[in-house]
Amino acid sequence: MVVRESLAVGVAVAAAAAAAVGKESPAGGAPAGEALGMNRAREELELETGEFELAVQLGEVRAVPAGPGRRRVMREEVDRLRAAEGFPQALRDRLRVVGSGDGAELIGVSRDRFVKLAKGGFIRPVRWYVNRYRAVVWMYLADEIGQYARDHPEALHGRLPVTLRGALDDGADHRARGWRARRAGQLVRDAADAWEEAAVWAALLGTDGAAEVVPDLYERAYLRRLRSGLPPGRPGEFASRELIDAAVTADHPDEIALARLSLAEALDRARQARPAPRPAPAAEREPRPAPAVGPEPEPGPGPEHEPDHEPEREPQLRPRPEPAPEPCSERGPEPRPRRGWRLQRPGDSAGTRRRKKLFRRP
Repeated sequence: MVVRESLAVGVAVAAAAAAAVGKESPAGGAPAGEALGMNRAREELELETGEFELAVQLGEVRAVPAGPGRRRVMREEVDRLRAAEGFPQALRDRLRVVGSGDGAELIGVSRDRFVKLAKGGFIRPVRWYVNRYRAVVWMYLADEIGQYARDHPEALHGRLPVTLRGALDDGADHRARGWRARRAGQLVRDAADAWEEAAVWAALLGTDGAAEVVPDLYERAYLRRLRSGLPPGRPGEFASRELIDAAVTADHPDEIALARLSLAEALDRARQARPAPRPAPAAEREPRPAPAVGPEPEPGPGPEHEPDHEPEREPQLRPRPEPAPEPCSERGPEPRPRRGWRLQRPGDSAGTRRRKKLFRRP
């Protein structure tokens, strides 16, 4: 099973390298003819945004480079697809993606058997995303699933091969590796020159892996500027940086070896075409112009040149000081007696007055 997957990846790499032959010149403009923008081409082909992106990646819609980081679709390509039989439903059927459950139902097998075939590398995913449970969900082309079932009917029934069962028992899972091989082949196919092709393999190896093959600091910086990593596609809002890095970076020894060889071969062709940009040596740099020095200011009048009288100054109006606020008493106002009360001095009750009258001295 491992041998079969290595051969599959090798075929993808060889096809991508063959598609990149003759890319030693910098990216040029689009061929003669009317070039449509990506949005207009998508509207005329009656495709959704995700369908159109997948069509360009798979080569169903051929796009041409139109400058750094830009691509266009020629009018002839749009007319060809619109004139095809069954447009637009036939084009949409070729771009239909399904999960493992729908894929198993499509070829009449259980979901468990379909997942085992996918983990073994017989069916390669075309997309992936992370669901809300932080699990990676792989998506497959329905057209490729049907083609595999027609070409290998013996794999749909009976016991699986012994090598596949042993690899699955050891924890083998080639789904991420298959997606990376497909994605790298697409990017190499669309590369404008050998430097962009080398940037794809450097992105597949990751920062540490590329540093072992490209020792030059300026070449690594240029490759990283061209492509910092494999585009993950549409991983979803729940995808973390750790999950994305694990999905887009090569981790299998055979995959790493193929990427290193491809990077070294692409670098040789790129260096022969033109060197990577680097800063000019210090001797060749233009000297900076010296700052302009103006005339020295004349010295002001010293003590011997003081005037005889002081110049008159305009009177300045001082603001009137605001009156200081009156100090407020800490105690509040005295409580007023209630209506109907009569103030009496202490000991001024009626009984007290009678006792004073009885004991008054004559």
